[in-house]
Amino acid sequence: METVVNEMVITKEECKSSVGHILDALYVLNGKWKLPLIFTLREGPKRFNEIQKVLDGITPKILAKELKDLELNGFVIRSVYPTTPVTVIYEATDYSGTLKSVLEELRTWGASHREKVKQSMRVTKS
Repeated sequence: METVVNEMVITKEECKSSVGHILDALYVLNGKWKLPLIFTLREGPKRFNEIQKVLDGITPKILAKELKDLELNGFVIRSVYPTTPVTVIYEATDYSGTLKSVLEELRTWGASHREKVKQSMRVTKS
């Protein structure tokens, strides 16, 4: 059995509070597409079809819903330009930058565990 050394022990109240914070974050960022969408828009403003090309597999209906949710929560700005046809550009807000370290950690973790994740995806689909 391994012994954990120098790890801080937290109280039941601190644990409950921390779980609450995680649930709050997941409430806003839930779903398969929100974080990849924010990551994509952090690279620069894009039109709807450009986003859909980057996020292979997302349907137009889901993309529209996710963009609307992110706009409502302050992560994305939707700008409409009176051209013919109308031009709509989506852009990440400064607030979305608060997720930079989270996105980087997820990217790093995903790269490190890609083979295991792919293997579990195969098992699930079988």
